[in-house]
Amino acid sequence: MNHSHRLLVNLTGLIVILLFLSPHSGTAQVVNESAKKRFSIAFGMFTDIWQNVPSGLKTRAINQGVNVFATYNIPFGKSNFGFSAGLGFRVHNLYGNFQVKGYNDSIQFVRIPDSIGYQRSKIVLPYIELPVEFRFKTKYKFAIGIGFKVGYMLPAHTKWVGDDYLFNTPDKLRVNFRDIKYLEKFSYGPTLRIGYKWFHVNAYYSLSKIFSKDKGPDITPISIGFLLMPF
Repeated sequence: MNHSHRLLVNLTGLIVILLFLSPHSGTAQVVNESAKKRFSIAFGMFTDIWQNVPSGLKTRAINQGVNVFATYNIPFGKSNFGFSAGLGFRVHNLYGNFQVKGYNDSIQFVRIPDSIGYQRSKIVLPYIELPVEFRFKTKYKFAIGIGFKVGYMLPAHTKWVGDDYLFNTPDKLRVNFRDIKYLEKFSYGPTLRIGYKWFHVNAYYSLSKIFSKDKGPDITPISIGFLLMPF
């Protein structure tokens, strides 16, 4: 299990434990209705539509990612409106017909030659994030959320599954490379969520770049996916 996956598991477990502890007692108990109104937890998957991919390169149609977050909700009186803020974790995956190559002064996406066979070539971008949101929820459980989130990048890596291009052996090569330079540490952008009861459709538009200016491809993701929100 790599570092990003371990962190996701640990963060998910921590969120679940915190949400199932009563704030009014020193012992654990089932979350009551009052707590459900104050806390929300969500698990989801999304795909990224990558913008400004270098000419001649292709990304996969589905670039699946995952996210999980928990928020504390503040209602505006007895109205259907409210505000929320919380903590989350998300992972973007960019699959393509290229490899990420690092040079002294830049990062480049280099197309994989046709002579090299491969099953997977991707870059993995994990973030811990702080989401905020203005919410509207009716008594019929229909909800809309408009928000913004800021993320801090954790150690990223590339992954290759394919021909052994390093040592020219007939074996298949499965390898991760973690030394990726010139990555922007912060990501940020607006979010939108529309849902009914447990099921929600959400979107995120990144206003930040993945790589530092003039140091790498000028790519940004538009994320579209779904969330399961038990409460």
